[in-house]
Amino acid sequence: MKPSDLSQVWPEANQHFSKEIDDEANSYFQRIYNHPPHPTMSVDEVLEMLQRFKDSNIKREREVFNCMLRNLFEEYRFFPQYPDKELHITACLFGGIIEKGLVTYMALGLALRYVLEALRKPFTSKMYYFGIAALDRFKNRLKDYPQYCQHLASISHFIQFPHHLQEYIEYGQQSRDPPVKMQGSITTPGSIALAQAQAQAQAPAKTPLAGQVSTIVTTATTTTTVAKTAITPVGRVSFKKDVPPSINTTNIDTLLVATDQTERIVEPPENVQEKIAFIFNNLSQSNMTQKVEELKETVKEEFMPWVSQYLVMKRVSIEPNFHSLYSNFLDTLKNPEFNKMVLNETYRNIKVLLTSDKAAANFSDRSLLKNLGHWLGMITLAKNKPILHTDLDVKSLLLEAYVKGQQELLYVVPFVAKVLESSVRSVVFRPPNPWTMAIMNVLAELHQEHDLKLNLKFEIEVLCKNLALDINELKPGNLLKDKDRLKNLDEQLSAPKKDVKQPEELPPISTTMLLYKFSPYNTHPNRSEGALGLTSWFHGSLCGSWIYNPNSPLYKTSDSAEAELAVRAASTTPATSTTCTATVPPQPQYSYHDINVYSLGGLAPHITLNPTIPLFQTHPQLKQCVRQAIERAVQELVHPVVDRSIKIAMTTCEQIVRKDFALDSEESRMRVAAHHMMRNLTAGMAMITCREPLLMSIATNLKNSFATALRAASPQQREMMEQAAAQLAQDNCELACCFIQKTAVEKAGPEMDKRLATEFELRKHARQEGRRYCDPVVLTYQAERMPEQIRLKVGGVDPKQLAVYEEFARNVPGFLPTNDSTQPTGILAQPMKQAWATDDVAQIYDKCMTELEQHLQSIPHTLAMNPQTQALRSLLEAVVVARNSRDAIAALGLLQKAVEGLLDATSGADADLLLRYRECHLLVLKALQDGRAYGSPWCNKQITRCLIECRDEYKYNVEAVELLIRNHLVNMQQYDLHLAQSMENGLNYMAVAFAMQLVKILLVDERTVAHITEADLFHTIETLMRINAHSRGNAPEGLPQLMEVVRSNYEAMIDRAHGGPNFMMHSGISQASEYDDPPGLREKAEYLLREWVNLYHSAAAGRDSTKAFSAFVGQVELGEREMHQQGILKTDDLITRFFRLCTEMCVEISYRAQAEQQHNPAANPTMIRAKCYHNLDAFVRLIALLVKHSGEATNTVTKINLLNKVLGIVVGVLLQDHDVRQSEFQQLPYHRIFIMLLLELNAPEHVLETINFQTLTAFCNTFHILRPTKAPGFVYAWLELISHRIFIARMLAHTPQQKGWPMYAQLLIDLFKYLAPFLRNVELAKPMQILYKGTLRVLLVLLHDFPEFLCDYHYGFCDVIPPNCIQLRNLILSAFPRNMRLPDPFTPNLKVDMLSEINIAPRILTNFTGVMPPQFKKDLDSYLKTRSPVTFLSDLRSNLQVSNEPGNRYNIQLINALVLYVGTQAIAHIHNKGSTPSMSTITHSAHMDIFQNLAVDLDTEGRYLFLNAIANQLRYPNSHTHYFSCTMLYLFAEANTEAIQEQITRVLLERLIVNRPHPWGLLITFIELIKNPAFKFWNHEFVHCAPEIEKLFQSVAQCCMGQKQAQQVMEGTGAS
Repeated sequence: MKPSDLSQVWPEANQHFSKEIDDEANSYFQRIYNHPPHPTMSVDEVLEMLQRFKDSNIKREREVFNCMLRNLFEEYRFFPQYPDKELHITACLFGGIIEKGLVTYMALGLALRYVLEALRKPFTSKMYYFGIAALDRFKNRLKDYPQYCQHLASISHFIQFPHHLQEYIEYGQQSRDPPVKMQGSITTPGSIALAQAQAQAQAPAKTPLAGQVSTIVTTATTTTTVAKTAITPVGRVSFKKDVPPSINTTNIDTLLVATDQTERIVEPPENVQEKIAFIFNNLSQSNMTQKVEELKETVKEEFMPWVSQYLVMKRVSIEPNFHSLYSNFLDTLKNPEFNKMVLNETYRNIKVLLTSDKAAANFSDRSLLKNLGHWLGMITLAKNKPILHTDLDVKSLLLEAYVKGQQELLYVVPFVAKVLESSVRSVVFRPPNPWTMAIMNVLAELHQEHDLKLNLKFEIEVLCKNLALDINELKPGNLLKDKDRLKNLDEQLSAPKKDVKQPEELPPISTTMLLYKFSPYNTHPNRSEGALGLTSWFHGSLCGSWIYNPNSPLYKTSDSAEAELAVRAASTTPATSTTCTATVPPQPQYSYHDINVYSLGGLAPHITLNPTIPLFQTHPQLKQCVRQAIERAVQELVHPVVDRSIKIAMTTCEQIVRKDFALDSEESRMRVAAHHMMRNLTAGMAMITCREPLLMSIATNLKNSFATALRAASPQQREMMEQAAAQLAQDNCELACCFIQKTAVEKAGPEMDKRLATEFELRKHARQEGRRYCDPVVLTYQAERMPEQIRLKVGGVDPKQLAVYEEFARNVPGFLPTNDSTQPTGILAQPMKQAWATDDVAQIYDKCMTELEQHLQSIPHTLAMNPQTQALRSLLEAVVVARNSRDAIAALGLLQKAVEGLLDATSGADADLLLRYRECHLLVLKALQDGRAYGSPWCNKQITRCLIECRDEYKYNVEAVELLIRNHLVNMQQYDLHLAQSMENGLNYMAVAFAMQLVKILLVDERTVAHITEADLFHTIETLMRINAHSRGNAPEGLPQLMEVVRSNYEAMIDRAHGGPNFMMHSGISQASEYDDPPGLREKAEYLLREWVNLYHSAAAGRDSTKAFSAFVGQVELGEREMHQQGILKTDDLITRFFRLCTEMCVEISYRAQAEQQHNPAANPTMIRAKCYHNLDAFVRLIALLVKHSGEATNTVTKINLLNKVLGIVVGVLLQDHDVRQSEFQQLPYHRIFIMLLLELNAPEHVLETINFQTLTAFCNTFHILRPTKAPGFVYAWLELISHRIFIARMLAHTPQQKGWPMYAQLLIDLFKYLAPFLRNVELAKPMQILYKGTLRVLLVLLHDFPEFLCDYHYGFCDVIPPNCIQLRNLILSAFPRNMRLPDPFTPNLKVDMLSEINIAPRILTNFTGVMPPQFKKDLDSYLKTRSPVTFLSDLRSNLQVSNEPGNRYNIQLINALVLYVGTQAIAHIHNKGSTPSMSTITHSAHMDIFQNLAVDLDTEGRYLFLNAIANQLRYPNSHTHYFSCTMLYLFAEANTEAIQEQITRVLLERLIVNRPHPWGLLITFIELIKNPAFKFWNHEFVHCAPEIEKLFQSVAQCCMGQKQAQQVMEGTGAS
C-alpha cells in the first residue's frame, strides 16, 4: 500500500485541516527534532501529549492528533532522505505510537507494515536501522501479533537482528514474552548522532554519562553489527543481555564487556534505574543530604550492589571532576556495607583494565585506569585506609610493567601516580610514610631509565611536585636489576603467562625486548575476542612486531632466543575451537610474481576450495560465497595495513640505506638496495599486521554469507557452516595475506624513491660537475669513531654488505624464495594509480606549513596572545597532524577547522591581523583543493557541507561566506538550495537577513565575485521574491527595495517557474561544471559527434542536413540496441552530459587550431578559422535540428526547454573556461556557436516562427548571464552578438507588442554598467576605446532605426552612464518619435508653450521610484501634499549623501529618481489646477521648494549631479521637457549666488560643445537663457572671466541664433 492510500484506511486523516491546526502539528515535530537549547520535547512527552489529544473532549486537540499522525504516515516515503539523528527520533516516535496503541485497525496494520518493509531493506541500510529502532520501541507488544512475528522471522537477515529482538520475535510467534525480559541494546547511526547531540547539549552543566543514553533513548551502548558467530564474549554485562560489543561504542566498553556475569547482580526496575541516574545527574554539594535521603527511599538494600557498580563504572570511571563530590556522597550516606561494595567494585574494574589488551591507541582504557586510580586513592589513602597487598600490590605492579615493556608502563605509571596523589591528604600515608616512599623510590629508579618515555617521566615529576618531594633526593634502589625478584612476580597484568621473558635475557626496556614480543604466530591462549574484537588485535599486533626469518643474515639470533621461539610456537593453542589462529608459521605457497594485485579479481584464480568440505557436498551453490567473502576481507584491511606497513618500514629503511650508502657515489646502486630492503620490511610488516585479522574476517564473512543463503539452518547445518568457514579461512588466509603484502610492496617502491630523491639528485649533480659524491660529515664520523673492520670506505659499498641487500631481495617474507635479485620493485607493467599521491600531498602540506609559519612570524609581538593568533597556531598544528597522517579523515578535520575558523572571525579584531587570519585559513583550504591533493569537487562539497551543518552563530557570517564563494570554494548549487530551505518561507529571520545581504553583495553590488551569476542563487532569489510577495507589507526591512533592484536586473528574463525554460537554463549552467561522467560516455559522445560532423559535411546530407539527421538518429538508435544501453538522447541527464561533452570537444578543437597558428605564424588565418568552424557549425546544426524535431510538432514546451538546457550548458562551459584560462581565454568558438544558433533558429520556418519569442527570450537570458561584468574576456563577441542585425531586428521590430524591448534594454544597461568605471577615468586604454566606439555605433543604429526605444528607456540608460559621458548621453537624449516633426529651435520668437505636443507626457518604461527607501518616499509624498514633516528639506542632503569620499559622495540613482518624481508630481499638480507649466505657474510650490533647496544646500558635486538630472529630461517636445526647461531657467533667475548660475551654464554648455546630435530641449533652454534679457546672462562675470571662455560663448551663441542676432543679444539690444 502506498502512503498516498492513507485516506482509504484512515478516514479521520482524510479531513482537511486548517492552517492553524497544520502549523501547530508541525510545531510539535520541530520541537522533537530541535537541538538544545531551543525548546525541545522528548519522544515520550510527545507520545503522552498525543494520548491526551486522542481522548480529548476538545475538538481542536483531536484535530491536532489526527493531523500529526497523518503527517507522520505521509512522510514515510521521505524517511530515506532524513539525516541519521532525525530518522532515529522518528523511528522511536513511530514505534511509540504502536506501543501506546495510538492507532488501531487499518491504521495499525499500515504502521506495522511500514516497519516490516523497513526491516526488509538491506542490512545496515538507513531504513533497516529505522525498522530496528521502531521495533525496539514496541517489542513488548510483539506477543500480541504472532503472525507479524512470523513475517519478521522470515526476513533473510533476521539472524543479524539484535539478539534481544530475536528473542522477543521468537517468543512472540507463540504469543509469549521472553522468560527474562532483557534491556534493549541497539546502536544505529541515528542513536549515536543523537547521543552526541545530547552530550554536547549537556556539556556545560556536567560531563554526560557514556552509558546513559538509554535513559533518554531506547538504545544502550552496544551494537549488533558484528556477527554473533565470530565472537566469544568474556562475560556478560549486568546491565545488558549477552550482546557482542562494538568497536565504535562508548569508552567504558572494556568495563562493560568484562563485568563478571557469575556474580548475578539484581537489577532494579527501569523506573528505579532512571531515578538513580537522575539523583546522580543533579547531585551537588548544596543538595547532598537531600539526594542521600532520596537514594535511601528509592533503592532497596538488594539493589545496592547494582548502585555500587553503576557508580564506579558509569560515573567514577569517566567523571574525574566529580570524584570529591561522590566521595562526600559516600561519607554522607554512612553505609559501611555500601562503601565496601564500592571499594570491591573499584578493585574489580581496575583489574579488568590491567588485564585488558593494551593496544597502543587505546587511550580510553588508559584514561579510565587513571580515573579509577585517582578514585581508589581518594576512598582509601585520603581517608587513612590502606590498599591491601591482597587487593593490589602497587610496587610489584610497577616491576611487572617494567618487565613487560613500554605499553604496560604507559598504563601502570600514570595509574600509580594518581593513586599516590591522594596520600598528600592523608595523616598516615603522606611522605615520609615507608609504604609510600618505597613506591616513590621504584618510580625514581624508573625515572632514571634511559628509554623511559618522556610523558611517563613527566608523570613522575608531577607526582613528586604534588607530594612536595624532590626527585633528586629520593633513594632509587636496584629492584629493576633484581633478576630473581623479577622472575617470581605474581601476575597482575595481561601478558601470556608462558611468554614472559626471563630477566637475564632482558636488557632494560629496549627495542630488542620488543622484537619477538608479538610474534605473528603468537596467540594468547587466555584472550577472548569478546574484549575488543578485531580492531584491538589489529592495533595491538603493531606494537613492536618484527619478522623472524632464520634464513636472513640480519636475523641470526642466539640459540636461547631460537629455542624460546620454538617453545612459544609449540605451546600456543587456539583460544576456542572456532577462533581461526595459526599455531605454527605457515609455509609460503606463492611466488611473488604469481599474484596480480591490480584489482581484487587477481585473487580469484588462486582461491582454494577443498571439495571434501561437507557443506559444499550438500549445498554446492554456497561455493560462490567464498570469493566474495575473501575479497571483502581483503578490501577492509588493505588500506590501513598498507599505509601502516609503509610508514613503519620507510623510516627504518631510509635511515639504514642513507647510512650504508653515504659514501657511495652511484645512485642506481643505492636505489636498488633501498628497494630490496623496503620490499622485505614492508612485506614482513604487512604480514604480521594482517594475518590474524584476515583469518577472522574471512571466517566471519563466510559465516554471514552462509547464514544468509541458508535462512533456517538446523543445528547440524550450523556446525557444518562453522567448520567450513574455519577451513576455508585457513586455506585462503595465505593468499589474502600475500595479496595485501604485494599491494604494500608495489606502493612502497615509488614512496622510497621520493623519500631518497634528494640523495639521488646530489649524486647526479656531483657527477655532472665532474666530481665524486661523498658526504663529508659521515666521512669525518667514520674516520674518527669507527673501527677499521666496520668503517665505511669512500666509493662503492663492500660486496659483503651488498650481499645483505641481495638476501632481502631473494627472501621476501610470505613469498617463496627467488633467485631473481635483479628484479626491481616495479614488477607490474604500469605504476600503481596511487603511487605518487601521498608525496604530492606531503609537499602541498609542507608548503602550506611554511607559509603559515611565515605569517605567524610576521605578527607583531603585541598581538602574540590575541585569540586569532592562537587560533592560527592551532590551525598550523592541525596542518601538521594532517600532514603526518595524510588520510582523508585528517584532511576533513583540517578542512572543518579552517571553515569554522573563517566563520568564527569577526571584524572586531586588529584589521591587519584579521586580514592575515583570513588569508591563512584560505591558504589551507586552497591547499586541500589542489588537484594533487583532494581536488575541487571533494573540497567544495565538504566545505559546503560544513557551511550547511555548522552552528547558527557561525552560519550567518556573510563576509566569510562571500570570501569562500569568491575563492571558488563553495558548491553553489548545493548551497543555494540550502539557503532557500533555511529561510523557512520567511520564518527564519536570521536566514532571510543573511540571504538578502549575500544577494546584495554578490548580485547587486557586483563587486569582485565575477563568476557568480543569478543561476547560482536561483532558488534563493525565488524564495526571497515569494517572501516579499506574501508578506503583505510586513516584509523584512529593505527586502522590497532589494527585490526591486533584482527584479529590474532579472525580471526582464521572463519566467522563474521550477522546471520552466529559465530553470532549464540555470540547471544547464550548474551541470556544466560536473565531471563525474559514467565510464565510456566521453568516448561514446566523441564517436557520435565525429559521425555527425562527417554526415553534415557529406554530399548526401540534403537540404538543411535533414537526410543526414535522419541517418544519424537511426544510427544512434541502432548503436544503442547493440550496446544494450539506454540511448544517449533518451534521458535528461544523458542529454545534458552529451551536449556538455560535445561543447567541450568543439572548444578544445578550436583552441588546438589557434595554438597551431601561434606556432606557425605563416599559416593562413582564414584556413585556421575554417578548421574551427568545420566542427562548430555541424554541432550547431545538430542542436537546431534537435530543437526543431524534439517533442510533437505542436509541443513548443519541449523544444524551448531543450534549447534553454543547451544554451545553459554552453554558458556553463564558457564561464568555467573563462575562469580557468583567464587571459588565455578564446572567444571564437563560443561566438560562433551563439551566432550560428541564432541564425539557424531565426530562419523563416513555421515551426521556428511559433517559438520565436521564447527563442529570443532564451538568447536574452544567455547574453544577460554572460554580461561583460561576469565574463569580461567575452565582451567583444558579446557586443557583436547583441548588435547583430538579425537580433536587433527580431527584438525591437518583429516581436509583437514590443515584448522584446525590456529585455534588450537590460542588455544595453549591462553594457553601460561595464563601461562606467572605465569611462569615469577619461584616459581609455586601447581595448576600451574599441569597445566604446562599438557602443557609440550601436546607439547610432538605434537612434536612426528605433528612436522610440531610446525615448522610452532613456531614464534607465542615463541612470547608469557616468556624468562625464556627455556625447554618449546626448545620443540617447536626442531621440524623438519618428511620427513627430521637431520645430526648429532656432526659429525666432518660437512659442514653445503653444506647441501641440508640449502638454503630452512622454512614456517612461523604467520604474524609477523603486530605488527610493520606503520611509523617504513616504516623507516626500507627505511634504509635496502638506509641506510636512518640516525637517524634510533640512534632512534632504543627508538622505542623498552616502559617503565623504570626493567623487562618490552622493547616491546618483536617488537624485535622478527624486528629480523626475518631483517633476512629474509638479506637472500633475499644475494640470489639476487647470494650468500648464510656465515660468509663472511653477513657482511657490512644495515642488519648487525642494528644487531650490537642493540648488542652494548641496555642495558643488551634489549640485552638479542635481542639475545633470534636470538636464537629462530636456529632450524632444513634451510636458517633461517644458517643465524642466522652465525649472532650469527659474533656478538660474532666482539663484542667490553666481556660483549656482555658473554651474547651470556649465551643465548646459558642456552638452552643446560636443559633436552633434544635441537634444532639442537642451537647445531651446540654452537659447532662451542667452537671448532673454531677463536673465542678464551676458552681464555675469563668469562669461567674461577669460578671453577664451568669452570666445567660446560667442561661438555657441552664433551657432544657436545666427551671427547677427547673437551680436545684438551680446550687446544688450536683442529682443526678448
